[in-house]
Order: sequence, then C-alpha cells, then structure tokens
Amino acid sequence: MKMQHCIQVGILGRYADRFTEYQPGRTLAERIAAVAEIPGASAVELVYPFDFEDPAQTQKLVSEANLVVAAVNLNVKTDPVWRNGSFTAPDLAVRERAVSDLKTAMDLAGEMGAYLVTVCPLMDGWDYSFQADYEKQWEWLVESLRTAAEHRADVRISIEYKAFESRASIIVPNVGTALHLCDRVGLLNVGVTMDVGHALIAGETPAMSAAMAHAVGRLFYVHFNDNNRHWDWDMVPGAGNLWEMVETLFYLDRIGWEGWLSYDVFTKHGDPVEAFASTIRSMEALEALTEKLGREKLQQLIDGSSPASTVEYLLTSLVR
Repeated sequence: MKMQHCIQVGILGRYADRFTEYQPGRTLAERIAAVAEIPGASAVELVYPFDFEDPAQTQKLVSEANLVVAAVNLNVKTDPVWRNGSFTAPDLAVRERAVSDLKTAMDLAGEMGAYLVTVCPLMDGWDYSFQADYEKQWEWLVESLRTAAEHRADVRISIEYKAFESRASIIVPNVGTALHLCDRVGLLNVGVTMDVGHALIAGETPAMSAAMAHAVGRLFYVHFNDNNRHWDWDMVPGAGNLWEMVETLFYLDRIGWEGWLSYDVFTKHGDPVEAFASTIRSMEALEALTEKLGREKLQQLIDGSSPASTVEYLLTSLVR
C-alpha cells in the first residue's frame, strides 16, 4: 500500500472546548500554507461551507501550495439551523437545506477533482428516550441521502459514522448501521468513511470495520487518529492503541487500499504543524513496524490461531 497523506484543514484553525481555547483561529490561506509545510502531506480535506466563500480562490490557494483536494467535508452541525438535526430534522425545509448543501458540496468536489464528499451527521440523533421518532428519522435519512446521491453518479458520498457527540446517540453509530444505510439508499455512490477513532469508541476493531466495508465495495475513505476508547480525543495514531493501528494498516494493505489516509488530530499542546508532521512520521513508523513483523508471518499467526504465541511474537519483535 502506498501511503497518501491528507490533512483536514479545519483542524488547523481554532480549537477549543467548554473550558479553554487551545489553538487560535487562522484564515484559510494560513491553514493551507501550514499544510504545505508538513513533510509528506500532499492533499487537503476542505470543509463546506466554511472553506468555500470564494471557490475559485480556494482552488488557487490549494494549487499554489502544490496540493490537491482529497475530499470535501460537508459540515451539518455548526450552523444553528442544524440544532434539531440535518437530514433527519422534523422541519422539511431544514432537510431540504441539508440535501441542497450536500449537492453543492458534490459539485465543488467534482470541480476540484476530488469526486468525494464525506459527511458525519452529528446532529442527527437523540439525547433522551421518547425524544425522537426513530421510524421517521430513518425514513428521512434514507430519503435525503438518496435524493442527494441521485444528483450526480460520478461523485461519491461517504458517510462517517460516530456513536456519540454531539448527540448522546447518533443515528449512524457504527459500521454495521452505516452499511445498512448504504444498502437501503441503494446507490453505488454512497459508501462509508471509516474513522479509526470513531470505530474505537463504538467498541469496534477498526481492521474488521475496514474489511467489512471493503467486502461490499463501500469503503470510500479512511480517517486516522487515536483515543482511549471512551471519548473521541483525536490523538496521534498509536498513542493509545498501537496494535490496532498496525492491524488496520495490515488489512488496508491486504485489501489493496489505494485511497487517501486523512488525519484529524487535534493539537492541545504546541504547534499543530509539528503535530501533523509527527502524525505522518508516526504513521510511517507504524507501516515500517508492519513490514518488520512481516506480512506473511502475520498471516501465519492469524491462520495458526494461537493468540498467546501471537502476543509473544509481537512483543519480542519490538526488542530484538
């Protein structure tokens, strides 16, 4: 697998939580210029609508930085209009706005040569029992995504699932639900973004999630980051789940993944450019570790079904 590194430019901007601000706001030009300084980064993931006030200028900034656009990320969470949901909002006008925005993002992705839109419907879900009409929500979600996907077959829509945040329960919480959603929409240009961190907080094995989505032709995009499985902390890959990262890379290579590896790693400490540079170096180290372990040997261990021997081999390989 040839590793192709993509940076989500939105993460190079302001970063804050309920308690403090960790990174200041930066203009789009400053964020794209920052990506150009990251060794190994060759693409950006842009956010609609925030990065497209002037699409021509956005394209110019990307081109002048010798980068390409890997995907357009549709934001349907920040604007107050999405407070009660986007694709599943009870208000028909809001659902139509979400579909319209998705179509616009698809057109922009086509114009910029990415032909991929990723969307995480974080406001579509519920916080309390008896808050949502689950049947209607599901019907609205399927209908909305089908309507948008029919807009143009040459641009893929990739659904990024997540178990929680901003809702206590999100309507697409795991890979199984995401794949079921793709099946219900029934169009070939609707697939799945497998965010490793989201898979972890959903209690999944990321490698299995990628393999499942690939098996039915629905693995469209991959986000890498890490966490403690309790919250989506967006840490440097390998910080908390070393072997899960190695296993995910092993399976991505085995299935012949040729797409981008996009990183959403938030920086609480220091310079985000250096943090992303460390992220790429860490990913390259994880890939080198996979090579050191030996792909044929790892397959033999899988086939051999001796977990104790596998653990011994993995650990002793680190010290010899």
